[in-house]
Amino acid sequence: MKRIILGSCLLMALAGCDDKLETFEVTGSDKAPVAIEASSVQGEALPGQIKLTWTPNEGYEYVKISYHDPLQDKDVCQICSNTTGELLIDNTRARYGDYTFNFQTFNARHEGGQTVQVKARSGAAPATYTEKGRTKVELDVSQISADQADSSEGQLKHLVDGSTGTFFSSNWHGSGTTYPSYIQVDFAEEHENFAIGYVNRTDDGWRTSGRPASVELQVSANGTDWQSVSTLSSLPSSAGSEYTTNYIMPGFGFKHLRYVVTSATGSASYYCFAEFYFYDVTVEVYDPETMEE
Repeated sequence: MKRIILGSCLLMALAGCDDKLETFEVTGSDKAPVAIEASSVQGEALPGQIKLTWTPNEGYEYVKISYHDPLQDKDVCQICSNTTGELLIDNTRARYGDYTFNFQTFNARHEGGQTVQVKARSGAAPATYTEKGRTKVELDVSQISADQADSSEGQLKHLVDGSTGTFFSSNWHGSGTTYPSYIQVDFAEEHENFAIGYVNRTDDGWRTSGRPASVELQVSANGTDWQSVSTLSSLPSSAGSEYTTNYIMPGFGFKHLRYVVTSATGSASYYCFAEFYFYDVTVEVYDPETMEE
């Protein structure tokens, strides 16, 4: 007698998907193997994967699961023991529709039982995004506005004058700035994938309060209807520190941007910084569901 030595889920690719199984030293039942119940097999669509689950039993020694992989255009076989009830199929695609899986159980003599077919689908394989470059867009003060600029230190021109020695401040007189508070940029042309950056005020090296602490970036196509596309936190607070975002992909074109400060460091009733930057970003998209591989 022989007994098949298997782990909790031993997976073996069998060339050509024939029945030339690897030999294992063991003792075990040579009775006709019990077939997997088709109704017990469930397929779960995961991103770029299919998860198969079924009810295992001791009426067989192992089960061979075979299917055609349309991505590689080849037949694939994998083996699981009689104590295992799940198998994760990697690198699958939703665009191929149903995958057909053949479940065949075997006894210790490698004698196969009834083959049961089950269909399952993959979730969409995730796309990947790669930044290929960014271009700084030169801004003019005529494009910039603010809802709560300070009466004396709220000069918007200082945000785009190319000098880190000057700065813009929101209102700090009286009760100060009420959050949220925004700086708005209006473009003549449409933008889509972008990044922003800024430099903190430099002339108060001893201070770390009054810097943007949390920010929401909003965009609009018409200047009326706004959509939040990113939130920023853990922002730098030291004098002259710089911050630049990763690329942001709204998924649509826009002509208006709001940099909305929702809180300032040190719980200050104002925020200030020296320079503000806007970048157009080129992003390369690879979508395995639409591109041939």
